[in-house]
Amino acid sequence: MPGMDGFQVMEALKEIETEGYLPVLVITAEPGHKLQALEAGAKDFVSKPFDLPEILLRVYNMLEVRLLHMETKKLYDRVVAEQKVSERLLLNVLPHAIAERLKDRNDVMAEKFVEVIADRFDETTVLFADIVDFTKFSEGVSAEVLVSVLDDIFTRFDRIAEECGLEKIKTIGDAYMAAAGLPLPVSDHAARAARMALNIMEEMDRFNEQSHFKLKVRVGINTGAVVAGVIGRHKFLYDLWGDVVNTASRMESHGVAGRIQLTDATRRQLGEPFLLEERGFVEVKGKGEMRTWFLKGVKSAVAAP
Repeated sequence: MPGMDGFQVMEALKEIETEGYLPVLVITAEPGHKLQALEAGAKDFVSKPFDLPEILLRVYNMLEVRLLHMETKKLYDRVVAEQKVSERLLLNVLPHAIAERLKDRNDVMAEKFVEVIADRFDETTVLFADIVDFTKFSEGVSAEVLVSVLDDIFTRFDRIAEECGLEKIKTIGDAYMAAAGLPLPVSDHAARAARMALNIMEEMDRFNEQSHFKLKVRVGINTGAVVAGVIGRHKFLYDLWGDVVNTASRMESHGVAGRIQLTDATRRQLGEPFLLEERGFVEVKGKGEMRTWFLKGVKSAVAAP
């Protein structure tokens, strides 16, 4: 190169190198230049006088290494991209805090869990929402309409759960289950569930107005301790267990269409500003008589005179 020696050319090549591996073959007659050339980034060198077949063979070998490097980089980039997809999928099926505990563990990919993901939460509120008479409704519509309706309704519920700070646990047929106070504990778990229940009722009115259907939901809520954990190897599921879960489900199934029924345990957690109506004692399967309440709404704020 005019005005540049070989070492300056090598330094300039470093600045324009984009693939991470640029093979440079140095031909020199000075023994001391060999070490200097390697330090400058040369991949190989040949002493003068040189043999042309030897140079061609060395160039061929260097190109082979470069191709291997490029293929390795492509494979690495593909693995990174697939890992990001896997992390997004993990976040879609598991709470963020739980996904963070799982995603960096090698035993997840090997399907050999070293640690069981299981926690006990003493203060949580569980919510069940069920579409009333959905089985009868499904008999009169096509499969496409059925799935579209459920997708629309549950997508709305997902948004409400996120806005109110609940964790969606799962859907079971035409029932929707969510919980507040886990996997990260919060002190206002009952209020969060109550707000979600009220928003669900309002959202169902909007859905019916837009779709011209006349669907209603029953909502049941209960408060107390649960055990939560991840089950499954190929398909992960974050689920809850305990009497609180069963009773919340009973609050829904023993409830009234278009209303929100909750236990006395949840009522004691709520207080202001929620409006409650005592339903009285209800015979609950597996529990006997239980005192229950209907959640009617939120008291309107009154401005000070």
